[in-house]
Amino acid sequence: MPKVKTNSGAKKRFALTGSGKIKRKHAYKSHILTKKTKKQKRTLTAFAILDNANKKNVRELLCLR
Repeated sequence: MPKVKTNSGAKKRFALTGSGKIKRKHAYKSHILTKKTKKQKRTLTAFAILDNANKKNVRELLCLR
């Protein structure tokens, strides 16, 4: 049986919490920041919890069956 490889792009973008949930970063925080408000940029800095619709796909990419 061959080894199952983790998707290298997914392991850079997602992280597990202690309770087993998957953390992700917000989009729209990389460029064109001059037209965004301070409040918007501050809230985009925080991590978000992955929603249930995408959980199965991300767990497959991270080899968490």
